[in-house]
Amino acid sequence: MANRHKHLNMNQAYEPRRCWVGETHKIIYDTMEEAELAAEVAAYDHNPELKLKPYKCPYADHYHLSST
Repeated sequence: MANRHKHLNMNQAYEPRRCWVGETHKIIYDTMEEAELAAEVAAYDHNPELKLKPYKCPYADHYHLSST
């Protein structure tokens, strides 16, 4: 697993790790709990009706979010 505790440069934009799932470049979450928390934050920040669900990536050992 890559070092996730890097110091962020305040002048540089953060870009999350991603992988291709079909035609979509999706954000990678290392654990189911991390993906669940990201789904809750997205609903809080953008739309309480947003129902994102985490799922295990079929191509690697990590998780993504889906609206379906």
